[in-house]
Amino acid sequence: MAHTTTTDVLIAGAGPVGLSAAAELRRHGVQCRLVDRLPARLPYAKAVGIQPRTLEIWDRMGLARTMLEAAAVLRGQLVYVNGRERARLDLTLPPEVPYGFAALPQYDTERLLEEYVAGLGTRVERGTELLSFTQDDGGVTARLRTASGTDEKVRAGYLIGCDGAHSTVRKGLGLTFEGAAFDEEYMLGDVEADWALPHGYGIRSVHHGADGTPDDVLVCVPLPGTGRYRMSMLVPPELSTRTGDGGTPPTTHARGDGDGVAHGLTTDEGRAPELHHLQAVVDRLAPVPAVLSRLRWSSLFRISHRIVDRYADGRVFVAGDAAHIHPPTGAQGMNTGVQDACNLAWKLALVIRGEAGPALLTTYDAERRPVGEEVVGRTVRHATRGVEADPDDPRTVLLREAQLLVGYRDGPLAPVADVPPGAPHPGDRAPDCGGLTAPASAYAWRLLDVLRGRVGHVIVLYAADPAHLTAAAETVRGLWEADGTARPSLEVIAVLARETAPAPAAPDALPVPAYRDAAGEFARLYRPDGPTAFIVRPDGHLATRFPLTEPTTPPALHTWLTTLSATPARP
Repeated sequence: MAHTTTTDVLIAGAGPVGLSAAAELRRHGVQCRLVDRLPARLPYAKAVGIQPRTLEIWDRMGLARTMLEAAAVLRGQLVYVNGRERARLDLTLPPEVPYGFAALPQYDTERLLEEYVAGLGTRVERGTELLSFTQDDGGVTARLRTASGTDEKVRAGYLIGCDGAHSTVRKGLGLTFEGAAFDEEYMLGDVEADWALPHGYGIRSVHHGADGTPDDVLVCVPLPGTGRYRMSMLVPPELSTRTGDGGTPPTTHARGDGDGVAHGLTTDEGRAPELHHLQAVVDRLAPVPAVLSRLRWSSLFRISHRIVDRYADGRVFVAGDAAHIHPPTGAQGMNTGVQDACNLAWKLALVIRGEAGPALLTTYDAERRPVGEEVVGRTVRHATRGVEADPDDPRTVLLREAQLLVGYRDGPLAPVADVPPGAPHPGDRAPDCGGLTAPASAYAWRLLDVLRGRVGHVIVLYAADPAHLTAAAETVRGLWEADGTARPSLEVIAVLARETAPAPAAPDALPVPAYRDAAGEFARLYRPDGPTAFIVRPDGHLATRFPLTEPTTPPALHTWLTTLSATPARP
């Protein structure tokens, strides 16, 4: 066995989730190794939907523009039942939401993330497999097999399993993965369609049998390129891989030992669907005549719905498909995994740097597992009954699908706060807003523009009186730096109310970066009750808010710092 190497964090799996974890860790200055057992990225458009919330997270990294330039826009979905249009969903979000829905093949998502991570100094070690690991109070010892066939021992502070539905890390921890598989077997294909349907709309066409239950389905998601779609549909009997259908059990790309989790693509080249297989389904179900061409790739796949009993055990964590799998309805899986990774990464960074207590890491499971449970349950319901059967109002359904309603109000990091009606609570997504002006800028900024590239916590001070903001900035900095204790990195910015008092003042006269709420959007969305401070977490969620009035400010801020260092149980 090769000599022992060390790193702060070892990440197993270089899909979008593992790459996102590495990106956030490296942005926070944490060393990590990223290994993947496959020799190269898979050439399949598996996860394609990019949610608005994921684009906000990538914006904080400075990646949103890169992703959008490669992606296709998703404008809506058309639903057909027995050839007739049943529903039309337009993906129109409130004007304050900065990004819409997009589609990008997973291999492109991985390529762009990999390039970003490489720019931060970490490369993907391909062909390197995690064989086993043990942990103790001081760290994790992992055994790897490299692309050259050499065994290597790695000593890491922490291990993150982003290694998919058949995760070695999950199995090594002995986590349960409760759930079941859907009976249906599907085929996927990346093709071009010549048909008279509106550009940018996904298509879901279902046939109901005489008993009223679905017996045939076609789902088409637009991809970058003219007339290009990823299509999924039921497998014809001659291609079935299921035992009892004349075939053999499937072998998926991620499976190594027959773990009984029927989820993923198959590697059986002899059963790969051909263009005529897809064309036959389109001929039956497409709402208008269509001719398919240029089949780039195809595969069969199975779907399960499962979730682990916990997301962490000591110094080892699971994220993404290693923690939760479910139907692809609404493109929730990869996006949920990216948020898993970002939630965990900033907490690991604070603990590794000695700026927060180890108990902070327990909040990863407390915050993210309820999200995973909700996503698994919802996608199963939508897969069986359709999104249109959701009982909530259409606006709520859309915001939830966009993952803009994901929050941690009931989590251990969300202090109880006196919040005005309609205002975001601690734990909620920190809303974006436009109309912020700066003295030397000829155009208005969005809050995301102001937060972009900032790594740690950001405290936003809001008031109408510049003198009040100056005093508040000095108080906050003083408390944050008091007693020599290591604190999480903090940047302070100020937002001047649209009308300042006693007289308008230029933001550049303040001792911290300052912007004027010229359009009043910050006040409308955050609803400050007089001079107010808002702390935004590194993952873009609101940590807490408190009034900027002495002597309230120091105790409120001190409470948040104590929460990070000790993470007391929520009362």
